[in-house]
Amino acid sequence: MRNITHDPLEHARELLDAGEPALAELSAAVGLSASHLQRRFRARFGLSPAEYLAQRKLGALKSALKDGRDVSAALYDAGYGSPSRVYETGAAKLGMTPARYRAGGGGEEIRWSIVATALGEAMVATTARGICMVELGDDVDALVRKLHAEFPRAKLQQVDAGRDEFLAPRVRAVADALAGKRMPASDRIPVDLIGTAFQKRVWDALMKIPAGETRSYAELAASLDAPKAARAVASACAHNRVAIVVPCHRVIRGDGSLGGYRWGLALKQQLLRREVIGAR
Repeated sequence: MRNITHDPLEHARELLDAGEPALAELSAAVGLSASHLQRRFRARFGLSPAEYLAQRKLGALKSALKDGRDVSAALYDAGYGSPSRVYETGAAKLGMTPARYRAGGGGEEIRWSIVATALGEAMVATTARGICMVELGDDVDALVRKLHAEFPRAKLQQVDAGRDEFLAPRVRAVADALAGKRMPASDRIPVDLIGTAFQKRVWDALMKIPAGETRSYAELAASLDAPKAARAVASACAHNRVAIVVPCHRVIRGDGSLGGYRWGLALKQQLLRREVIGAR
């Protein structure tokens, strides 16, 4: 009779997809110690078992809300024991309350401005929590269309770059960064990032890369204790909506080539060149 070796990490993921096992229960079921399971699971999937479970539940909630399900029913079906739990743990990942997410951002107030920079036009948009979108390009109308496509039901208000106390310093910081100026760590700009748990870990790591330096996708994955997740890191970079402030342009391939960039490789090359000069 042929023996079939079952992958303990895949088995752990199957158990997490099927229910909400505690770490001790999960480790016993797959035959690994809790610490060993934590370490290997993160290396394989980029998340701890607890983070994987939280992401799965959040994904189920988002899908149900997009399908028009009643908020309360969607919460319980996704596995949240009470509405308060999703507001404690899920709202920050959604970037807004579940009801507003279901409404396509309805009720969110987003202020935005266009600024001419050394490397083209930049559209900077903020919620009350921080920058939610920075788009780059030469076509102002195209930048505005992207904003409306990203937040179709939010209340969007255009303001002059220098006439809004909250928005003005953020617009100025983006323009300075595009000009190659270094921003002091104390001036770090608040952001309102909407993504999965792993995407947020990648974006947080990106914001820790000093100007003038780069990391490979593999190096960034290793810094997250997920050495096999280089492709997932690249995907998170591609889904970054906040150019410059979340500096995905500082991630390159292991062979030194630029890799991809949502706003074009020519712009990525210019940004890196300016940062290197500014860091000297």
